[in-house]
Amino acid sequence: MKEHDSADQNIEEQWIEELLARSEDDNLTPKQISILHAAIEVFSEKGYAATATSVIAQKAGVAEGTIFRYYKTKKDLLLSIVAPTMSRMLAPFVLRNFNGVLDVPFDSFEEFLRSFISNRLEFARKNYKILKILIQEIPFQPKLKEQFTENILSKVLERFIEIVEHFKAKGEVIELPAPAILRFTISSVVGYVINRLLLQPEKDWNDEEEINLTIHFIMHGIGRAAAPI
Repeated sequence: MKEHDSADQNIEEQWIEELLARSEDDNLTPKQISILHAAIEVFSEKGYAATATSVIAQKAGVAEGTIFRYYKTKKDLLLSIVAPTMSRMLAPFVLRNFNGVLDVPFDSFEEFLRSFISNRLEFARKNYKILKILIQEIPFQPKLKEQFTENILSKVLERFIEIVEHFKAKGEVIELPAPAILRFTISSVVGYVINRLLLQPEKDWNDEEEINLTIHFIMHGIGRAAAPI
């Protein structure tokens, strides 16, 4: 457990460093960094609405008034974590990671899917707490939803469509609109990742087997005419 906590702390430290490197104001104090660490922990565990700033302050080892010295409201504190993650760190990092997946000339759509799912699962593991906050809050925070659409969907999906069209031309993907194929594919992948990390993290998962099943489902569906595994 201590090793797991240490790994989480290292990930958060890396995130803070990214935030510092990309921030317009690079003068975050040690107290602000402690507040950010505590807020990530508590927001991830309890959710934004159920989190009191007094709990964050206690975990950060500062007075509650210290939080409001740096952040006018609890929402400002949330945005100080999530918005920079989205606009300054998450989007470029996702694209950078995706570039390694999306730019390789895979021989088959199935090979692409395997690399894509493994790539995203690893990314989700390393950024679990911050991604959990994003998943929890995007539906309720219009600004975050807008940033997600602009920074992730518009940039990444355009490249996805190119890949789908490429494999459609090769006869590996059925003749359906690319956006529909993407919705089905991404829903299957995201559904697996959410179950794996958020809904049933205690389950004894066999990732290789689950990835194989997910790919089979995407490629063949669940009808009686589906190809055997």
